[in-house]
Amino acid sequence: MPTWRELKRFCEKDGWELYKSTDHYYFRKYMDNKVLKRTKVSRSSKEIPRFLWINILEKQLQVTQEYFNRIK
Repeated sequence: MPTWRELKRFCEKDGWELYKSTDHYYFRKYMDNKVLKRTKVSRSSKEIPRFLWINILEKQLQVTQEYFNRIK
């Protein structure tokens, strides 16, 4: 499973906008079809739990594991 730092790095490299930075990092990305994707990234450096990672990957990032691994 990836770490929270790897998720933050992915968002930065994949063109996500950091729109809020508090106890978490908040990223958003506007797609060409006007869809807005959002995700929240912990400031922790620990590994993301599997059940949570699957949810983030499929529902928030909406990318494959392979795509994530290429960009991170």
